[in-house]
Amino acid sequence: MHGAGYVKSDCCENPGMNYLMVQTIAVRIGAVALLVMGYHWYGWPGLAGAAGALVMWMLLHFTRMLQVLRRASHRPKGHVESSVMLNARLHPGVSLMQVVALTRSLGELRSPAGEQPEVFRWTDTGQSFVECEFKGGKLATWRLDRPLQTLADAAP
Repeated sequence: MHGAGYVKSDCCENPGMNYLMVQTIAVRIGAVALLVMGYHWYGWPGLAGAAGALVMWMLLHFTRMLQVLRRASHRPKGHVESSVMLNARLHPGVSLMQVVALTRSLGELRSPAGEQPEVFRWTDTGQSFVECEFKGGKLATWRLDRPLQTLADAAP
């Protein structure tokens, strides 16, 4: 995926995505445990309170997602202020929504729509770009590509 005239930085790769499955299962077990404890300790009112807390938690996440997407809708698709700074702030396992919040822009989709893994690209004004690969909605790998500077460009 490298074009002529680009230097590839070291790829940051996550060796396993098993923790994502553990995280998903842990959230579900925690929700069920909250409902069971609410019912066990306080009966039906406890169950209703625990269910209300879970609904509030989901609404907070939904509101955050809408806020991130609203900010991203006002920016050019696939644009980021600095690819180098984005590369420094990425780490394995962050969600696509967190990356969109960092860039404040929707990424340019580089993979076929609806297929895994999803590959998105963010480019800055200097034509440097960060290409991110998401597996199951979580960042698995990414790379920073920067154009080579010629001697004429480097001289003051």
